[in-house]
Amino acid sequence: MRRIVWTFGLIAGGIMAAMMAVTIPFSEQIGDAGEIVGYTTMILAFVMVYAGIKQYRDTVAGGTIRFGKAFTVGLLITLVASACYVATWEIIYYTAMPDFAEKYSARIIERERAKGASEAAIEAKRREMAEFAENYKDPFINVAYTFLEVFPVGLVVVLVSAGILSRGKRDAHTAAQPA
Repeated sequence: MRRIVWTFGLIAGGIMAAMMAVTIPFSEQIGDAGEIVGYTTMILAFVMVYAGIKQYRDTVAGGTIRFGKAFTVGLLITLVASACYVATWEIIYYTAMPDFAEKYSARIIERERAKGASEAAIEAKRREMAEFAENYKDPFINVAYTFLEVFPVGLVVVLVSAGILSRGKRDAHTAAQPA
């Protein structure tokens, strides 16, 4: 199981890390579309969770796997991929984008202004974003925010994949019979 978890986790993490490294230099030009690109890449990368669970089921578990074991394999793959994503962001953040929180805050405040928010609402958002920028300087909070950006996406894919791929011995026997 260890080899499958590391292989598929590193592939998924590598996909997300590569996309992050490629798109970060263009983040100013991409703007809000960067979130769409980022989350789409995450979903595509987490296809490796499905592939890893299937690989485990077919090669290690003899064609059968219970939901709990499928969930465990998928969760471990997701943790490896998420760790790669977080590590990549931390390297980029501390070497190339130490002003990320300030620029992100300014973009959020400008978005509120463009939506026609009142001055009171804009001021409230400004205070909120100033607190965010201050908190983001703490490496532990920075890592936690980054992890919480990617892990829930992977967790949804784990649940769906484990549900689709899990089957007991009777299910495997029935699936193996020609129709």
